[in-house]
Amino acid sequence: MNYLESLYWIHERYKFGIKPGVKRMEWMLERLDNPQNNIKGIHVVGTNGKGSTVSYLKNALLANHYEVGTFTSPYIETFNERISLNGKPILDEEIVKLVEIVKPISEQLDIETDLGTATEFEIITMMMFVYFGQLRPVDFVIIEAGLGAKHDSTNVFTPVMSVLTSIGLDHTNIIGDTYVDIAREKSGVIKVGVPLVYAVKNEEAKAFINQVVAEKHIKGIKLGRDIQVVSNNNEFTFRYKDYELEAIELNMIGAHQQENAALALATLLEMYDRGMILLNFNDTVKAIEDTTWTGRIEKIQEEPTIILDGAHNLESIEVLVQTMHQYYPDRKIDVLFSAIDGKPIGRMLKSLEEISEHFYVTTFDFPKALPLDTLYESVEHDKRIKVKDYANFIKNYDGDLLLVTGSLYFISAVKDKFKK
Repeated sequence: MNYLESLYWIHERYKFGIKPGVKRMEWMLERLDNPQNNIKGIHVVGTNGKGSTVSYLKNALLANHYEVGTFTSPYIETFNERISLNGKPILDEEIVKLVEIVKPISEQLDIETDLGTATEFEIITMMMFVYFGQLRPVDFVIIEAGLGAKHDSTNVFTPVMSVLTSIGLDHTNIIGDTYVDIAREKSGVIKVGVPLVYAVKNEEAKAFINQVVAEKHIKGIKLGRDIQVVSNNNEFTFRYKDYELEAIELNMIGAHQQENAALALATLLEMYDRGMILLNFNDTVKAIEDTTWTGRIEKIQEEPTIILDGAHNLESIEVLVQTMHQYYPDRKIDVLFSAIDGKPIGRMLKSLEEISEHFYVTTFDFPKALPLDTLYESVEHDKRIKVKDYANFIKNYDGDLLLVTGSLYFISAVKDKFKK
């Protein structure tokens, strides 16, 4: 198979949907000699903030001269970025090699078991474990979970650190429709002997996570209790144990990014105290300050201003609205929105309508993308407008500030159009 054939084989498995559970992964990995057991991994789970936290961790470790692998989803610009080595997507020929390894195993799964066909995400996860566990070992692998934690296909290894960024009401049709349900699923990341760094704000969810931490007798490092973030507009002071780092100014704007950066810093300092890594503190802070993450309040044009943000659930939309209020209070903001099925778009739209002068809706080429008319009928804004060709609309936009949001998949499609 060549590269395009390999991608086609992977993407064809999208039709098998999402199947929570790790039995298929365990069966396939065992036949590959369990490469997941060969890595030193940091497991990052949560409703929002995972991608940014992964990026902060990666850049800080790279600045301290460690080799780092990352596993993230979804991809924004190129499929290969889902498995990246030292911040760069792996090569096309490496994707081909990985497919050659995992394809026969997935076919055996179909023939020899009644566990069902491996999903697209399971295949890509298996490719990642093979790559970093067998083909290209690194010092650390930072692994972003997909859905939940307990039944997520990444939850088949024992990490050196676990990070829980947040708990919110997303994917409720799969992992539960209450905060406690989702906390129960996310708690699957908590493993005996592995410290947990976490930022859970909902009181019921927080109480549940606190209980699991206590029952498993692990070290819980909690934002707001063990980790302090003292914000002063664009700068913040970070405190953990006896450490205090002052006047940290991030490239990525918003109070939520200060919290994500604080989780990454606490994780690194705990690893440092346990003798897992050596840190140059100045280089570490600079790397975190310089971090960017594609599709998160990403300014792609200055005049007129165009900002992309993959806010894909109610909590991330609310954070986006707060950030726009804080950093662009005097601007006339137009919103271009598109989303996929299964999201609470009514409440998402209501939050965005508060900051928008004009509210544009569109659709894009994706299997679960909501139809244009469905979105249009869901908007209550006085100045709602349909956009059939979003690429041409963005290209010719002549207002003050355009905020493009609603789905990471939509942001990926926009980036792809403009790359071409």
